[in-house]
Amino acid sequence: MAAFSATHHNPTLQPFFQRLRTKGKPYRVALTAVMRKLLILANATLKQLAPPPAENN
Repeated sequence: MAAFSATHHNPTLQPFFQRLRTKGKPYRVALTAVMRKLLILANATLKQLAPPPAENN
């Protein structure tokens, strides 16, 4: 559902989805690509927010 919403409202992912559809990709393939891109974006954001791991010395 997040990928579906992103294809309509996210200014970065909306053109990405439209570009894939214009190239002839089926709807579900393009939506899956948006899902993957959204997951990568979420992981990168969480990595930046996470505190560095404590060293056990």
